[in-house]
Amino acid sequence: MQKTVEKKRVKGTLVVTNDRGLHTRPSTEIVKCTAAFKSDIKLCYQGLEVNAKSLLGILMLAAAKGARIEVIAEGIDAEEAVTALLQLARQKFNTSY
Repeated sequence: MQKTVEKKRVKGTLVVTNDRGLHTRPSTEIVKCTAAFKSDIKLCYQGLEVNAKSLLGILMLAAAKGARIEVIAEGIDAEEAVTALLQLARQKFNTSY
């Protein structure tokens, strides 16, 4: 008998508070954060949806300060992934200038 694992779909919204927006350094922090999760994680901004585990994808968003980005995670650890990303955004993606 196979055990079925329920896939969760969780959404959240993060706000970019960095003065320089989502440039390379904060985008790299997002990739490092999301790599720890098994779930599929997407970032949606202005009609563009990208894989949150892809540095180039995140950079394509060209999100400036104040941007509201929707986070969508689907998988067994989706809730934890969204929570971790929102926390990372609150910490300004571990960057300081």
